[in-house]
Amino acid sequence: MRKFAPILIIVAILAVIGFWYIGIKNGAIRENQAVGKEWGNVETAYQRRNDLIGNLVKTVKGAADFEKGTLTAVIEARAKATQVSIDPSNVTPEQLAQFQQAQGGVSSALSRLLVTVEQYPDLKANANFLKLQDELASTENQILTARTRFNESVQSYNNYILKIPNNWFLGEYKEKPFFDAVAGAEKPVDVEFNFDK
Repeated sequence: MRKFAPILIIVAILAVIGFWYIGIKNGAIRENQAVGKEWGNVETAYQRRNDLIGNLVKTVKGAADFEKGTLTAVIEARAKATQVSIDPSNVTPEQLAQFQQAQGGVSSALSRLLVTVEQYPDLKANANFLKLQDELASTENQILTARTRFNESVQSYNNYILKIPNNWFLGEYKEKPFFDAVAGAEKPVDVEFNFDK
């Protein structure tokens, strides 16, 4: 039995190392899947906004003789945003920037639409429009929450794959980018009140 003791010790050490390695790999898979799930939530929130925008545009068209340029800008921005897709397992900073730019175009066009609506009292009183406006505001909050959770899952994933000794065994897993703020978001908004009218 003594002559088998060194072999048993070596086998036991190899088994421990093997299970440890499998645990690291399984942890990376779990973290990567979490990022994918949260990215799906981000896309779902943006899809909800795009769906609501379609209904909002139809309501605005039906309720007012509205500026066609504003509606066209919203429709085109929405179309561009729906064309950009990202695979969360291979997301790059460039792809994420392109996605953010497309979604920023939607936000900008939508803001112009909602500001222009202020000139149409009948439309502002339209129950369908008010409901859609509330749903859009709620959806913007859902988008913020989904983006925040995505960034949290990316942080957890990046921490897992970059820490030692995990990074010795996880060379095929690459660091993932975070959602950044939209360009110009750090600037304060100018609010002007014109009481002379």
